[in-house]
Amino acid sequence: MAGWKHSYRSLYYEGAPAPDDPVLLSGKTALLVIDVQNTYLERPDPSTLSAPELARYDAWTPFHQRMHGTVIPTIERLLAEFRGRGLEVIFARIACLTADGRDRSLSQKKPGWNNLLLPKDELASQVVPKLAPKGDEIVVTKTTDSALTGTNLRLLLNNIGITHVVCAGIFTDQCVASTVRSLADESFDVIVVEDGCAAASDELHLQELAIINMIYCAVMSADELVGYLPGR
Repeated sequence: MAGWKHSYRSLYYEGAPAPDDPVLLSGKTALLVIDVQNTYLERPDPSTLSAPELARYDAWTPFHQRMHGTVIPTIERLLAEFRGRGLEVIFARIACLTADGRDRSLSQKKPGWNNLLLPKDELASQVVPKLAPKGDEIVVTKTTDSALTGTNLRLLLNNIGITHVVCAGIFTDQCVASTVRSLADESFDVIVVEDGCAAASDELHLQELAIINMIYCAVMSADELVGYLPGR
């Protein structure tokens, strides 16, 4: 039996029956890549940093290692699989429509981590080159954590006929989780690819997977997901 059926379970689902296998059909299944943008992979020269800044730099090193060693290669693989099978590929990114960011949601204006000014046409707000959209693949621009709340993505998915959305990207405990919850509330069937996501720390990543698994989505590895994709 697939390992994903018993992994990432919180206390709520201890002893619950194993979920059914997903039925992923051509024309009804989409990959949604969330917020893998240049700004999140930029790093300063550590030799220029003060002691507190260097401590923060070091704290983020595991995230960058996971992104380059696991997440980006996994998403590259997913893109190849979906494109090769003629399945829909969609991207979501955080970016504001105005130069001063006045159109951002309140959460993106508060001081701290989320207070990023990312005008839509600047390099920092673009999807990283290794994962760049191709052809007419849809890119939605959001000023909220959820890719559904701040865009017309819900309408687009319905127009295309999508019923199952496979999610990958960053950050597991923020924009990924927020998007997953919104999709589930709109009755889309959601799969989160564990090795295609990252949070600031592995602890936060695993904690959030346990929170959203089995109620808002199914959490599985890329290997497990590919076994369910419709044929080429």
